[in-house]
Amino acid sequence: MMESFQNFHPVLQAFLATLFTWGVTAAGAALVFVTKQVNRNFMDAMMGFAAGVMIAASYWSLLAPGIQMAERLGQIAWMTAAIGFMCGGLFMRLTDRLLPHLHPGLAFDKREGVKTSWQRSTLLVLAITLHNIPEGLAVGVAFGAAAAGLPSATIGAAIALAIGIGIQNFPEGTAVSMPLAREGMSRRKSFMLGQASGMVEPIAGVLGAFFVLQMQGVLPFALCFAAGAMIFVVVEELIPESQRKGANIDVVTLATMLGFTVMMILDVALG
Repeated sequence: MMESFQNFHPVLQAFLATLFTWGVTAAGAALVFVTKQVNRNFMDAMMGFAAGVMIAASYWSLLAPGIQMAERLGQIAWMTAAIGFMCGGLFMRLTDRLLPHLHPGLAFDKREGVKTSWQRSTLLVLAITLHNIPEGLAVGVAFGAAAAGLPSATIGAAIALAIGIGIQNFPEGTAVSMPLAREGMSRRKSFMLGQASGMVEPIAGVLGAFFVLQMQGVLPFALCFAAGAMIFVVVEELIPESQRKGANIDVVTLATMLGFTVMMILDVALG
């Protein structure tokens, strides 16, 4: 099966991989058909786990290969890494400032971005969509990097990244659908909006893979850019959200470390 997957065009590989990550988002949103309430401590631990996965993926799957590629291409590796990483964070800061959104668990008057009359449900979906842009981009860039034939980027590492992103997408789908159901929205509509937050990942994945295939010289920068964007999401959103409701901080911390460990194992084993 792995050999058959390797025969696909890298853009198609990225598309299929991000369809998987979108599907896991939908699976998380589907919990709304079973219950309208998930234990808050469990959700906090899952958010911490997602943060750990993204931190590990940022280094093992993106930043480290980006530095190695920069060295092989004769670039000043530390400069490429630093500029790419910070540009990724600044891009997410700009998006966060402009895109109207509301983080799960916050009152409506805590919405961020430009002022709009959009409903709470739309703003909740956009908040998780904001997470998924760098995730889809990272998967696409990883498959594009694997196609470049450089030893520091492999198809196994790209698949490991897609699996890790998929795992941490599960609580994100739940984080949208559950609050909407508790506010009186039908289970079906809550599910549809929850899974919709993951629709951006195949789009970002395809664009990321296509872009780096056309301009392979920017691969190191693109990998570091994706890493910076993901770290921004972790520090600005996932970690604060996992600790917002006075959760057991030790449990959340251990869940974060577990997420990091799982992603590290996936990347080292498959990469």
